Formats: sequence, structure tokens, C-alpha cells
Amino acid sequence: MCSGRVDLEFIFRSFAKGQDGVFIGGCKLDECNYTTHGNYDALANTYIAKRLLKHIGINPKRLRTEFMSGADGHLLAEYTDNFSGEIRELGPLGTSEGLSRGELKIKLESARKLIPYLRLVERERLRVPEKTKKAYTSFFESYETKNLFDKIVSDKLAISQILLLLKDKALSTSDIAQNLDLNPSDVSKHMNTSSRQGLIKYDTNSNCYALA
Repeated sequence: MCSGRVDLEFIFRSFAKGQDGVFIGGCKLDECNYTTHGNYDALANTYIAKRLLKHIGINPKRLRTEFMSGADGHLLAEYTDNFSGEIRELGPLGTSEGLSRGELKIKLESARKLIPYLRLVERERLRVPEKTKKAYTSFFESYETKNLFDKIVSDKLAISQILLLLKDKALSTSDIAQNLDLNPSDVSKHMNTSSRQGLIKYDTNSNCYALA
């Protein structure tokens, strides 16, 4: 299967199912057998996934993508051995990040819910016009792209986490802020936005928010 077919959903589903690390192996860049050069899509997805992992508090080193030819069996062994050792040093998913099982579940689920939106963003605003490693590295590691991604993702990710948290029970603004380690003023902003969209409702008796 082409590495370009490894969707963001596959990566985050693996983490959600308890995998401590995800390794993706693809053909060498500029040596694709197809005109689409899908391995560049894999490279873009890796940059996006690592950025999203960082946003939800998971070490981006838990994801690695390497490119090699079919004759590079020795490289595959070297890469996977090295990656396995690095994951062992990091420990179980969530442990080194200081996340409880419940926190980890909410963060991963909220990230997965953003994936359809990120696919659209990637097509419209995160698409690199030139398929070269230098162009992709320059684009995705630039301050402008990182800043753009932060602006695009931060609010939507926070709202997604809040909605998942409210599935269990109604909570106050301070409860939500404490559970998700967010600034109470930011939580209030997100609650106002979600309320206008009809996603949540406010219970004046309990002074708590609940799903609409």
C-alpha cells in the first residue's frame, strides 16, 4: 500500500487503540512509481500529525516516517530497531506525558474529530505547490505555517474536548477549565461560541453547562 494512503485517521486510531508508537515506511521521495508521488502526502500528513500530537500534549516522537527503497532492508531494520528503542525509553503512551487514561482518551478522541476538517484545511491552506523535500521542510517548519496551524486548530480542538467532557455530565466553567487545564476566560469564550451554535445549553439551577 502506498504510504500516501496512510490517512491521519489511521495514525490517531492506532494511538487511540493503545499503541505507544506509530512507524510509517514509504518509498524514497522522488522515486515513486506513480505520477501522484503519494509519499509526499505521507510527509505532509506526518508534519500535520506531529503538530496535532504536540497540541494535545503527546510527544511527537511517538510518530516517525522514513523513506527507503525495496532494496533497503537493512535500513528498515535499523530504523525500526532505533524507533522501538526510543519508544521503550518514552514508556507507555500517556505516562511520560503525565496524562491519566481519561485525559488521554479525551485528547485523542477530540483530535480524531478534527481530522475531516484538517483534510479540508490541508487542501486549501497547507498544500505545498512543489513536491520536493526542501519545499516541504521549508513550508511545514516555517514560523508562518506553525502559527497558521495553531490559529486553525487551537479553538476547534478546545471546543471538541469540552463537548466530549460534557458527554458524561454537566460542568461549570471552572470545572471544565480544571479538567482540561485551560484558562477560565478561554473556556467562557468557547462556551459562548458553542452556545450560539446550539451545541450546549446553560442550566441556571446548577450553574453548569450541558450538551444541548
